[in-house]
Amino acid sequence: MHMVINYFKSGYEKLKTALFKTSSYFDNKLRSILVGDIDENTIDQLEQIFYEADLGANISSKLIEKVKDYYQNNPKATAEDYRNIIKQELIANLKQIKSETKLSTPHIILIVGVNGNGKTTSIAKLANLYQREGKKVLVAAADTFRAAAVEQLELWAQHLNIEIVKGKMGSDPAAVVYDSIQAGMARNLDYIIIDTAGRLHTKLPLMQELEKIKRTIKKLIPSAPHETLLVLDATVGQNAIDQAKTFHQYTPLTGIILTKLDGSSKGGAVFSIQQQLNTPVKYIGTGEDIDDIQVFQAENFVEALLQSTT
Repeated sequence: MHMVINYFKSGYEKLKTALFKTSSYFDNKLRSILVGDIDENTIDQLEQIFYEADLGANISSKLIEKVKDYYQNNPKATAEDYRNIIKQELIANLKQIKSETKLSTPHIILIVGVNGNGKTTSIAKLANLYQREGKKVLVAAADTFRAAAVEQLELWAQHLNIEIVKGKMGSDPAAVVYDSIQAGMARNLDYIIIDTAGRLHTKLPLMQELEKIKRTIKKLIPSAPHETLLVLDATVGQNAIDQAKTFHQYTPLTGIILTKLDGSSKGGAVFSIQQQLNTPVKYIGTGEDIDDIQVFQAENFVEALLQSTT
Protein backbone atom coordinates (compact mmCIF):
# COMPACT_ATOMS: atom_id res chain seq x y z
CA MET A 1 0.00 0.00 0.00
CA HIS A 2 2.81 2.42 0.90
CA MET A 3 4.47 1.70 -2.44
CA VAL A 4 1.25 2.59 -4.31
CA ILE A 5 0.83 5.82 -2.32
CA ASN A 6 4.46 6.78 -2.94
CA TYR A 7 4.07 6.04 -6.67
CA PHE A 8 1.08 8.36 -6.99
CA LYS A 9 2.76 10.98 -4.84
CA SER A 10 5.89 10.97 -7.00
CA GLY A 11 3.70 11.09 -10.12
CA TYR A 12 1.87 14.15 -8.83
CA GLU A 13 5.15 15.85 -7.88
CA LYS A 14 6.39 15.27 -11.45
CA LEU A 15 3.19 16.79 -12.79
CA LYS A 16 3.60 19.84 -10.57
CA THR A 17 7.16 20.24 -11.78
CA ALA A 18 6.12 19.86 -15.42
CA LEU A 19 3.43 22.51 -15.02
CA PHE A 20 5.63 24.87 -13.02
CA LYS A 21 6.02 27.46 -15.79
CA THR A 22 2.31 27.49 -16.55
CA SER A 23 1.38 27.59 -12.88
CA SER A 24 3.90 30.33 -12.16
CA TYR A 25 1.94 32.55 -14.50
CA PHE A 26 -1.62 31.37 -14.03
CA ASP A 27 -1.89 30.70 -10.31
CA ASN A 28 0.29 33.57 -9.20
CA LYS A 29 -1.74 35.98 -11.33
CA LEU A 30 -4.95 34.65 -9.80
CA ARG A 31 -3.58 35.09 -6.29
CA SER A 32 -2.37 38.62 -7.00
CA ILE A 33 -5.82 39.65 -8.24
CA LEU A 34 -7.99 37.73 -5.76
CA VAL A 35 -6.99 39.77 -2.72
CA GLY A 36 -9.12 42.06 -0.60
CA ASP A 37 -12.62 42.92 -1.78
CA ILE A 38 -13.73 41.40 -5.08
CA ASP A 39 -15.29 43.95 -7.43
CA GLU A 40 -16.12 44.34 -11.13
CA ASN A 41 -12.57 45.47 -11.87
CA THR A 42 -11.32 42.19 -10.39
CA ILE A 43 -13.66 40.26 -12.67
CA ASP A 44 -12.33 42.13 -15.72
CA GLN A 45 -8.75 41.27 -14.73
CA LEU A 46 -9.69 37.61 -14.34
CA GLU A 47 -11.10 37.62 -17.86
CA GLN A 48 -7.75 38.78 -19.21
CA ILE A 49 -5.87 36.07 -17.31
CA PHE A 50 -8.12 33.32 -18.68
CA TYR A 51 -7.52 34.41 -22.26
CA GLU A 52 -3.75 34.77 -21.76
CA ALA A 53 -3.44 31.30 -20.20
CA ASP A 54 -4.06 29.43 -23.50
CA LEU A 55 -7.32 28.01 -22.19
CA GLY A 56 -9.04 28.85 -25.48
CA ALA A 57 -11.83 31.34 -26.18
CA ASN A 58 -14.68 28.92 -25.49
CA ILE A 59 -13.53 27.85 -22.02
CA SER A 60 -12.40 31.37 -21.11
CA SER A 61 -15.90 32.67 -21.92
CA LYS A 62 -17.55 29.93 -19.85
CA LEU A 63 -15.24 30.61 -16.93
CA ILE A 64 -15.85 34.34 -16.85
CA GLU A 65 -19.62 33.80 -17.16
CA LYS A 66 -19.47 31.45 -14.18
CA VAL A 67 -17.40 33.92 -12.16
CA LYS A 68 -19.72 36.84 -13.00
CA ASP A 69 -22.80 34.83 -12.00
CA TYR A 70 -21.12 33.86 -8.75
CA TYR A 71 -20.17 37.49 -8.08
CA GLN A 72 -23.76 38.65 -8.58
CA ASN A 73 -25.16 36.01 -6.22
CA ASN A 74 -22.35 36.05 -3.64
CA PRO A 75 -21.06 39.62 -3.29
CA LYS A 76 -19.19 38.81 -0.06
CA ALA A 77 -17.42 35.68 -1.35
CA THR A 78 -13.74 35.27 -0.50
CA ALA A 79 -10.75 34.81 -2.80
CA GLU A 80 -10.67 31.11 -1.90
CA ASP A 81 -14.33 30.79 -2.92
CA TYR A 82 -13.47 32.13 -6.36
CA ARG A 83 -10.46 29.84 -6.67
CA ASN A 84 -12.70 26.86 -5.91
CA ILE A 85 -15.28 27.96 -8.48
CA ILE A 86 -12.54 28.32 -11.10
CA LYS A 87 -11.03 24.95 -10.16
CA GLN A 88 -14.33 23.06 -10.34
CA GLU A 89 -15.23 24.64 -13.68
CA LEU A 90 -11.84 23.70 -15.18
CA ILE A 91 -12.21 20.10 -13.97
CA ALA A 92 -15.77 19.91 -15.32
CA ASN A 93 -14.61 21.11 -18.74
CA LEU A 94 -11.88 18.49 -18.92
CA LYS A 95 -14.29 15.75 -17.86
CA GLN A 96 -16.87 16.61 -20.51
CA ILE A 97 -14.91 14.60 -23.06
CA LYS A 98 -14.89 11.00 -21.92
CA SER A 99 -11.92 8.67 -22.28
CA GLU A 100 -13.16 5.11 -22.58
CA THR A 101 -11.00 2.14 -23.56
CA LYS A 102 -12.05 -1.49 -23.77
CA LEU A 103 -9.00 -3.69 -23.49
CA SER A 104 -8.51 -6.58 -25.90
CA THR A 105 -5.76 -9.17 -26.20
CA PRO A 106 -3.64 -8.28 -27.98
CA HIS A 107 -4.54 -4.60 -27.58
CA ILE A 108 -3.48 -2.80 -30.76
CA ILE A 109 -2.44 0.85 -30.41
CA LEU A 110 -1.69 2.88 -33.53
CA ILE A 111 0.56 5.88 -32.82
CA VAL A 112 0.42 8.80 -35.25
CA GLY A 113 1.95 12.26 -35.26
CA VAL A 114 4.33 14.62 -36.99
CA ASN A 115 8.07 13.93 -36.75
CA GLY A 116 9.66 15.99 -34.01
CA ASN A 117 6.72 15.87 -31.61
CA GLY A 118 8.30 13.15 -29.47
CA LYS A 119 6.50 10.22 -31.08
CA THR A 120 9.20 7.55 -30.78
CA THR A 121 10.07 8.49 -27.21
CA SER A 122 6.39 8.47 -26.28
CA ILE A 123 6.07 4.92 -27.62
CA ALA A 124 8.98 3.84 -25.43
CA LYS A 125 7.44 5.56 -22.40
CA LEU A 126 4.09 3.92 -23.08
CA ALA A 127 5.72 0.49 -23.48
CA ASN A 128 7.56 0.99 -20.20
CA LEU A 129 4.35 2.06 -18.44
CA TYR A 130 2.53 -1.09 -19.56
CA GLN A 131 5.50 -3.30 -18.76
CA ARG A 132 5.59 -1.90 -15.21
CA GLU A 133 1.97 -3.03 -14.92
CA GLY A 134 3.15 -6.56 -15.69
CA LYS A 135 1.99 -6.58 -19.31
CA LYS A 136 3.82 -8.18 -22.24
CA VAL A 137 4.53 -5.59 -24.93
CA LEU A 138 5.72 -5.56 -28.53
CA VAL A 139 6.57 -2.47 -30.57
CA ALA A 140 6.31 -2.32 -34.35
CA ALA A 141 8.78 -0.04 -36.16
CA ALA A 142 6.51 0.78 -39.11
CA ASP A 143 8.13 4.15 -39.89
CA THR A 144 10.30 2.35 -42.43
CA PHE A 145 11.35 5.49 -44.31
CA ARG A 146 13.21 7.09 -41.44
CA ALA A 147 16.27 5.15 -40.30
CA ALA A 148 16.66 7.24 -37.15
CA ALA A 149 13.15 6.33 -35.97
CA VAL A 150 13.76 2.60 -36.37
CA GLU A 151 17.18 2.79 -34.70
CA GLN A 152 15.85 4.83 -31.80
CA LEU A 153 12.94 2.45 -31.25
CA GLU A 154 15.29 -0.53 -31.43
CA LEU A 155 17.57 1.00 -28.79
CA TRP A 156 14.60 1.58 -26.51
CA ALA A 157 13.36 -1.98 -27.05
CA GLN A 158 16.78 -3.34 -26.06
CA HIS A 159 16.94 -1.04 -23.04
CA LEU A 160 13.47 -2.07 -21.86
CA ASN A 161 13.90 -5.71 -22.88
CA ILE A 162 10.72 -5.72 -24.96
CA GLU A 163 10.09 -7.31 -28.33
CA ILE A 164 10.33 -5.34 -31.57
CA VAL A 165 9.41 -6.13 -35.17
CA LYS A 166 11.02 -4.08 -37.92
CA GLY A 167 11.52 -4.27 -41.68
CA LYS A 168 14.15 -3.20 -44.16
CA MET A 169 14.50 0.50 -44.82
CA GLY A 170 11.97 1.63 -47.41
CA SER A 171 9.94 -1.58 -47.10
CA ASP A 172 6.14 -1.63 -46.92
CA PRO A 173 5.05 -0.39 -43.44
CA ALA A 174 1.87 -2.47 -43.67
CA ALA A 175 4.00 -5.63 -44.00
CA VAL A 176 5.80 -4.76 -40.74
CA VAL A 177 2.44 -4.24 -39.06
CA TYR A 178 1.16 -7.60 -40.38
CA ASP A 179 4.23 -9.43 -39.04
CA SER A 180 3.92 -7.61 -35.70
CA ILE A 181 0.32 -8.61 -35.13
CA GLN A 182 0.95 -12.19 -36.15
CA ALA A 183 3.86 -12.34 -33.70
CA GLY A 184 1.79 -10.75 -30.93
CA MET A 185 -1.08 -13.15 -31.43
CA ALA A 186 1.21 -16.20 -31.57
CA ARG A 187 2.99 -15.18 -28.35
CA ASN A 188 -0.19 -14.12 -26.52
CA LEU A 189 1.12 -10.60 -25.89
CA ASP A 190 -0.96 -7.93 -24.16
CA TYR A 191 -0.03 -4.81 -26.13
CA ILE A 192 1.22 -4.11 -29.66
CA ILE A 193 2.24 -0.47 -30.13
CA ILE A 194 2.71 0.57 -33.76
CA ASP A 195 4.90 3.49 -34.80
CA THR A 196 3.95 5.19 -38.08
CA ALA A 197 5.53 7.77 -40.37
CA GLY A 198 4.99 11.44 -39.62
CA ARG A 199 5.75 13.14 -42.92
CA LEU A 200 2.85 15.59 -42.96
CA HIS A 201 4.37 17.60 -45.80
CA THR A 202 3.62 14.61 -48.07
CA LYS A 203 0.11 14.55 -46.73
CA LEU A 204 -1.78 12.41 -49.24
CA PRO A 205 0.74 9.53 -49.54
CA LEU A 206 1.12 9.49 -45.75
CA MET A 207 -2.60 9.28 -45.16
CA GLN A 208 -2.99 6.59 -47.84
CA GLU A 209 -0.25 4.68 -46.01
CA LEU A 210 -2.13 4.98 -42.71
CA GLU A 211 -5.31 3.75 -44.35
CA LYS A 212 -3.43 0.73 -45.76
CA ILE A 213 -1.99 -0.02 -42.31
CA LYS A 214 -5.48 0.06 -40.80
CA ARG A 215 -6.83 -2.28 -43.49
CA THR A 216 -3.97 -4.67 -42.78
CA ILE A 217 -4.70 -4.62 -39.05
CA LYS A 218 -8.40 -5.33 -39.63
CA LYS A 219 -7.62 -8.36 -41.79
CA LEU A 220 -6.10 -10.00 -38.73
CA ILE A 221 -8.21 -8.44 -35.96
CA PRO A 222 -11.44 -6.85 -37.28
CA SER A 223 -12.02 -4.80 -34.10
CA ALA A 224 -8.55 -3.22 -34.23
CA PRO A 225 -6.85 -0.81 -33.96
CA HIS A 226 -8.36 -0.53 -30.51
CA GLU A 227 -6.80 2.89 -30.01
CA THR A 228 -5.35 5.51 -32.34
CA LEU A 229 -3.30 7.98 -30.31
CA LEU A 230 -1.94 11.22 -31.68
CA VAL A 231 1.32 12.56 -30.23
CA LEU A 232 1.19 16.35 -29.94
CA ASP A 233 3.83 18.83 -28.81
CA ALA A 234 2.20 21.12 -26.22
CA THR A 235 4.53 23.98 -27.11
CA VAL A 236 3.39 24.52 -30.72
CA GLY A 237 -0.05 25.95 -29.98
CA GLN A 238 -2.47 26.28 -32.89
CA ASN A 239 -0.16 24.26 -35.17
CA ALA A 240 -0.86 21.27 -32.95
CA ILE A 241 -4.60 21.72 -33.49
CA ASP A 242 -4.14 21.95 -37.27
CA GLN A 243 -1.98 18.80 -37.31
CA ALA A 244 -4.56 16.92 -35.28
CA LYS A 245 -7.42 17.90 -37.55
CA THR A 246 -5.51 16.58 -40.58
CA PHE A 247 -4.84 13.21 -38.94
CA HIS A 248 -8.38 13.02 -37.57
CA GLN A 249 -9.74 13.46 -41.09
CA TYR A 250 -8.00 10.33 -42.35
CA THR A 251 -7.75 8.15 -39.27
CA PRO A 252 -10.24 8.92 -36.47
CA LEU A 253 -8.40 9.52 -33.22
CA THR A 254 -9.38 8.02 -29.88
CA GLY A 255 -6.92 9.97 -27.75
CA ILE A 256 -3.95 12.31 -27.49
CA ILE A 257 -0.51 11.96 -25.93
CA LEU A 258 0.57 15.49 -25.03
CA THR A 259 4.35 15.90 -24.84
CA LYS A 260 6.75 18.61 -23.66
CA LEU A 261 4.42 20.02 -21.02
CA ASP A 262 7.54 20.83 -19.04
CA GLY A 263 9.05 22.84 -21.90
CA SER A 264 6.96 26.00 -21.81
CA SER A 265 4.14 27.87 -20.11
CA LYS A 266 1.59 26.36 -22.52
CA GLY A 267 0.05 23.82 -20.12
CA GLY A 268 -3.33 25.53 -20.48
CA ALA A 269 -3.44 24.30 -24.07
CA VAL A 270 -4.82 20.98 -22.78
CA PHE A 271 -8.23 22.64 -22.42
CA SER A 272 -8.42 24.14 -25.92
CA ILE A 273 -6.95 20.99 -27.55
CA GLN A 274 -9.61 18.74 -26.01
CA GLN A 275 -12.41 21.16 -26.83
CA GLN A 276 -11.45 21.87 -30.44
CA LEU A 277 -10.75 18.23 -31.31
CA ASN A 278 -13.47 16.67 -29.13
CA THR A 279 -10.82 14.06 -28.33
CA PRO A 280 -9.55 13.23 -24.84
CA VAL A 281 -5.98 13.78 -23.71
CA LYS A 282 -5.13 10.25 -22.48
CA TYR A 283 -1.46 10.57 -21.53
CA ILE A 284 0.85 13.46 -20.75
CA GLY A 285 4.62 13.63 -20.87
CA THR A 286 6.07 15.25 -17.75
CA GLY A 287 9.80 15.17 -18.55
CA GLU A 288 12.63 13.52 -20.46
CA ASP A 289 13.05 10.31 -18.44
CA ILE A 290 11.49 6.99 -19.49
CA ASP A 291 9.13 7.10 -16.48
CA ASP A 292 7.92 10.61 -17.28
CA ILE A 293 4.50 9.73 -18.68
CA GLN A 294 1.17 9.63 -16.87
CA VAL A 295 -2.42 8.69 -17.51
CA PHE A 296 -4.19 12.04 -17.74
CA GLN A 297 -6.44 12.79 -14.76
CA ALA A 298 -8.45 16.01 -14.77
CA GLU A 299 -8.41 16.58 -11.00
CA ASN A 300 -4.66 16.11 -10.64
CA PHE A 301 -3.97 18.30 -13.65
CA VAL A 302 -6.05 21.21 -12.37
CA GLU A 303 -4.67 20.85 -8.84
CA ALA A 304 -1.14 21.08 -10.26
CA LEU A 305 -2.13 23.99 -12.48
CA LEU A 306 -3.41 25.93 -9.47
CA GLN A 307 -0.49 25.13 -7.21
CA SER A 308 0.96 28.04 -5.31
CA THR A 309 4.46 28.99 -6.43
CA THR A 310 4.90 32.04 -4.27
